[in-house]
Amino acid sequence: MKPTPIKREIVDQLVNDLGIDDFAKATIREVKQVAAMAEKQSGVEFIKMEMGIPGLPAAKVGVDAQVKALQDGIAHSYPDIQGLPELKQQASRFVKAFIGVDVKAEGCVPVCGSMQGTFASFLTCSQADRRRDTVLFIDPGFPVQKMQLQVQGVRYETFDVYDYRGDRLQEKLGSYLKTGRICAIVYSNPNNPAWICLTEQELQIIGQLATQYDAIVMEDLAYFAMDFRQDLSVPFQPPYQPTVARYTDNYMLLISGSKAFSYAGERIGVVCISDVLFHRHYPDLAERYEGLPFGLVFSTRMLYALSSGTSHSAQYAMAAMMRAACDGDYRFRDDIRVYGERAHRLKEIFLRHGFHVVYDRDLDQPIADGFYFTIGYRGLTSGELARELMYYGVSAICLITTGSHQEGLRVCTSFIEDHQYAQLDERMAAFAENHPL
Repeated sequence: MKPTPIKREIVDQLVNDLGIDDFAKATIREVKQVAAMAEKQSGVEFIKMEMGIPGLPAAKVGVDAQVKALQDGIAHSYPDIQGLPELKQQASRFVKAFIGVDVKAEGCVPVCGSMQGTFASFLTCSQADRRRDTVLFIDPGFPVQKMQLQVQGVRYETFDVYDYRGDRLQEKLGSYLKTGRICAIVYSNPNNPAWICLTEQELQIIGQLATQYDAIVMEDLAYFAMDFRQDLSVPFQPPYQPTVARYTDNYMLLISGSKAFSYAGERIGVVCISDVLFHRHYPDLAERYEGLPFGLVFSTRMLYALSSGTSHSAQYAMAAMMRAACDGDYRFRDDIRVYGERAHRLKEIFLRHGFHVVYDRDLDQPIADGFYFTIGYRGLTSGELARELMYYGVSAICLITTGSHQEGLRVCTSFIEDHQYAQLDERMAAFAENHPL
């Protein structure tokens, strides 16, 4: 066998020291720690693909607006629990401009990133009807959302959508909803980690079943408009970001500033609740929260109890970014398109050396190039592949940690630098030589 860039003993000792019994179940933080320590001990640069952190500068229009707000003294004032009026208005415009649906400003509520948005949404949805005590994930998905439910003590179910695309989704999703226990349906679109994008047909199935069985759809749009196969960049003109909101009134859209605007550090996002759901009265919520409707329980009870609102100055940033995007002055897709370009180059290298893309199609279309993609290698399980790649100075997380039932890894493109393509090509050539198919 050809020698590996990282001595096997280094990685094996670190894995042992960290008490990782099964590398297939290693968390993102554990994989990151092994990579960082192996890099330090060996002196060999790692190609780090495990962390889903933006790799681009924050949007200048947001930074300028936030700095100005701070200089004007906004830091001394508590934010309104409902959110900065200007941000609420611009969020409503943004949804109209880039999703093509109408949500009133009152239903657009700022949150400390989509992480807090999902936490508060889970609380509200799981308490709305005591008969419905279970959240359903259309997986693969973001592992921390399940941890949030674990913290809350809320039940959840999952299924891997890999074998249930298109028409097959109807029966599979319906089998869970028929139990009468599902309070909310959760998925990301585009998807973390697979980068699959649910089609209009699939979103219609989800929406119609959500209405039929009275479940709330939590649509996580963390990677907003990042399906680079179509031009979603022109405000108030189709094509729009696909959404379940066209097919049901039972929806909450979670829009994050982290990836689309590279504004992750300020923890800012907006939850947009449909007009119908915002004003809906659930008897169990009304009994518990003084007769308040769903939307006000979400903001004046859940968010108030969690953080008393969202960073005041960051709301000015988000408002400015959304306003500039709607006005056509800030083409945020132009900045983030680089993720798709990186994915295209990385896939070509992996495929040339015998790897395959695990989640490779959206029905009749090849998967888009974007922030993430998935890889597998014949004859190796997820854990075996992840650990083997460590010896070659490449770090990625196993799909099993995301709720996937497929053998493979999630690759993130955000931290790839130009000189690393040649490194990856050389290392994967050695990998292929040591692992003939």
